[in-house]
Amino acid sequence: MPLPEDHLEYPRRRHGMDHDLYPWSDLFDRPKVAWPNGARVALWVAPLLQWFPIDSAGKPFRAPGALTMPYPDYRHYTNRDYGNRVGIFRILDVLSELGIRGSVATNAAVAERYPGLVKEVVGRGHEILAHGLDMDHLHYGGMPEDEEAELVRGSLATLRDASGQAVKGWLSPGRSQSHATLGLLAEHGVAYCCDWANDDMPFRMTTPKGGIWAMPFAQETDDRTVMLDFKHTEDSWLQQVKDRFDTLYREAATHGGRIVSVPLHAWVAGVPYRIGAVREALSYMMGQEGVWAATGAEILQAFEASETGHG
Repeated sequence: MPLPEDHLEYPRRRHGMDHDLYPWSDLFDRPKVAWPNGARVALWVAPLLQWFPIDSAGKPFRAPGALTMPYPDYRHYTNRDYGNRVGIFRILDVLSELGIRGSVATNAAVAERYPGLVKEVVGRGHEILAHGLDMDHLHYGGMPEDEEAELVRGSLATLRDASGQAVKGWLSPGRSQSHATLGLLAEHGVAYCCDWANDDMPFRMTTPKGGIWAMPFAQETDDRTVMLDFKHTEDSWLQQVKDRFDTLYREAATHGGRIVSVPLHAWVAGVPYRIGAVREALSYMMGQEGVWAATGAEILQAFEASETGHG
């Protein structure tokens, strides 16, 4: 049976992308960004505090790092919770030693279960970055919008109340999103989102409910990705992070300021045999001239100010 004549007619056929969230642009053709005090690189360190429920449903899929054994999976549950009990304090101590203030991505369930942990993070001068409810409540296509809206609203309310901060940044559990996620975030006062991995600098996104920024949050040099997914050694992760920094640092000399983000899962990077690599990586970066360590909100504020200056 022959195909109907209109079978290959696509009303939206055009050059470009399959969505209207932002225009495509070439990073190397954009105006140069100027960081405070003439810095070449904005260093954005982002520890992650995650809670994996021991009775995880794993629907519609399991988040990266999720529990995998039959209930009750104490083996993996306690391994993940090590980050909240021990690992995060090692990471925070390294940041204090090096004079680094960053953004700590925090599940709302962590704030509910370990309120003293949020106070410790805030007391050391770090930004709280919303990381959803927990690692078993994902955002996904087909999710009822009212259900997702309550996840966003409730997570932000919990973290804002626990931290006393405005909480303007968001990282979805597993970086998962539905088509409605960005709009819901904008509607609830989130200024930037870290789920998209398609750039080295911030870019504006538009939604029916308001604008939001995409911030560059490293994925392939993420500690969990490199050491657990790719099964590389700590030394290999260290070299990769240094190489990422070196490339962006060189580019900044001719193309304007760059951002180097360093995600650090507390249950991955905070163990005794990896914290030394964390210290070496961050010491290396902070040892270069023109490196500005700041929170995500501070970096975005400086970026917007620089962009306005070019306008």
